[in-house]
Amino acid sequence: MTQRNFTLVTEFILLGLVDTLELEIILFMLFFLIYTLTVWGNVGMILLIRADSRLHTPMYFFLANLSFVDVCYSSTITPKMLVDLLSEEKAISFAGCFLQMFFFIALATTECLLFGLMAYDRYVAICNPLLYPLVMSRTVCLKMAAGAFTAGLLNSLVNTSYVSSLPFCSSNVIHHFFCDTPLLFRLSCSDISLNESMTSTFAGVTIVGTLLVILTSYIYILFSIFRMHSGEGRHKAFSTCASHLTAIILFYSTAIYTYLRPSSSYSLNQDKVASVFYTVVIPMLNPLIYSLRNKEVKKALCNVITRKAIPSSLI
Repeated sequence: MTQRNFTLVTEFILLGLVDTLELEIILFMLFFLIYTLTVWGNVGMILLIRADSRLHTPMYFFLANLSFVDVCYSSTITPKMLVDLLSEEKAISFAGCFLQMFFFIALATTECLLFGLMAYDRYVAICNPLLYPLVMSRTVCLKMAAGAFTAGLLNSLVNTSYVSSLPFCSSNVIHHFFCDTPLLFRLSCSDISLNESMTSTFAGVTIVGTLLVILTSYIYILFSIFRMHSGEGRHKAFSTCASHLTAIILFYSTAIYTYLRPSSSYSLNQDKVASVFYTVVIPMLNPLIYSLRNKEVKKALCNVITRKAIPSSLI
């Protein structure tokens, strides 16, 4: 008898952000521009770091990994959203939905871990400069980055596996522009209290755990900066950390608001706005933050442009 209430779901319908054609066209042009800037900005950052030997340091190694994650992270969500903004049929297959969820969770987790590693890198560089070459050697950095990606994939595999195994019934309509875990829970026919607890636990461990690493690292960094006698050294240390802190505040504030706030304060429209910010806007802002507030990146960019311009002027 209970099986009659269950429907085999083969696809989901993503309602998206708005339901009027005029707004959809405006949003399409806006998000297409943002996505283009995201790809060019992050790929440009990766190529710049590879091109300039002075940027071959642990800090920029992790920044290159962050740029790679941001390109993939945005590409997991934005292209499908752009297609849906111009389509009447806003369906996504069952497999496509959970494939999108898998990469979204994996890349979001990896991004959190990379932020933590970047904070630890700054801690070692400023608080223990003599040990820095040993502690943050190339081999250690490669292992740290590999660990971040592996942890992201494992976390996503666990989360996606148990969400995709839930029975879905009554509706296949998702009131969002991508397949997010909390909204899929609401479409399930079964008791999801345990699943929601597991999801909150995984999200909490990832977000709060990396935040603790970041906060601890920067507390030690601040003490070290205040003990510096050189005003120039203090300014350099502050400017090095400022871009990282800006990116962290933007990412974590929206992530905490979306996934760790009480369910009683849930608002669909506010959640959509927050989701747009951390899935579409922040991946575009990260390369701007790290380039505009970083003298080494700006100097490397000028050198690359100069090397390209000189040969062309001699022809």
